Amino acid sequence: MTKNTIVVTGGAGFVGSHLIEALVKDENNRVISLDNYFTGTKENHIAGAEYIEGHAKDIAKHITVQPNLIFHLGEYARVEKSFEDIKLVWDLNVPGTFSVLEFARECGAKVVYAGSSTKFGDGGMGRDQSPYAWTKATNTELVRNYGDWFNLDYAITYFYNVYGGRERSGSFGTLIAIFKERMEKGLPLLVNAPGTQRRNFTHVEDIVDGLMRVGASGHGDEFGLGAPASYSILEVAELFGGKIEMQPEKKGNRMNGKLDIRRATGELGWEAKHSLSEYIKEVMRQ
Repeated sequence: MTKNTIVVTGGAGFVGSHLIEALVKDENNRVISLDNYFTGTKENHIAGAEYIEGHAKDIAKHITVQPNLIFHLGEYARVEKSFEDIKLVWDLNVPGTFSVLEFARECGAKVVYAGSSTKFGDGGMGRDQSPYAWTKATNTELVRNYGDWFNLDYAITYFYNVYGGRERSGSFGTLIAIFKERMEKGLPLLVNAPGTQRRNFTHVEDIVDGLMRVGASGHGDEFGLGAPASYSILEVAELFGGKIEMQPEKKGNRMNGKLDIRRATGELGWEAKHSLSEYIKEVMRQ
């Protein structure tokens, strides 16, 4: 039986490793990770997958087989910090996506691109509020154009604040992992003013379920993957129960997002099954 060859850029990262873990369960899948290990780690390697170290802009050099499907997840993914790292943001987010699209066009692979829900924030103004948001929003337009220009088979997903196992903390960490680590160290939870900015938090297992469905039968744009419940950052801190310390407002920090999961639910039967509040209770008991 001919195997399905699937490439995951960023496969050693948080979401990528969970996706690979799901993909390798199908013995008919040959799964290849391409990761530059900027935020990915070898501790996230999953048995049964193949791992190549390299930049997505060099995908044609590193991937010598013809994949059927490419999940392009491997990009810079922090909002506020992107102001400090604009050269790095450009290097990781712009030439990589262009090269992935060119590679897919030449080999006839479908591309599933992980866009950013930041572009929907604050009535659509979010797309220009940070270097990260702008590059991600621009990339979604490039992916769509490749579909129009070259009949490339593609699907674009949008993640809403992913949490779960293998999250990282630190300067490139996610909010839930950072709060969890500070609680464990007995440190106050730092909340950027005003604290009323709202987010939808989505468990990584729900994200992977959505990615699998989109990879199998999703085509086109607007596959939002987000849990319906929203929380202010202050409410999240209060769920952890620690001391809260307010910080000055940070540039690029949008106040609200727009959750649109109609295509994922209506066409693919996807739904978020995990609850942030229950997850926080569980990790705080450990």
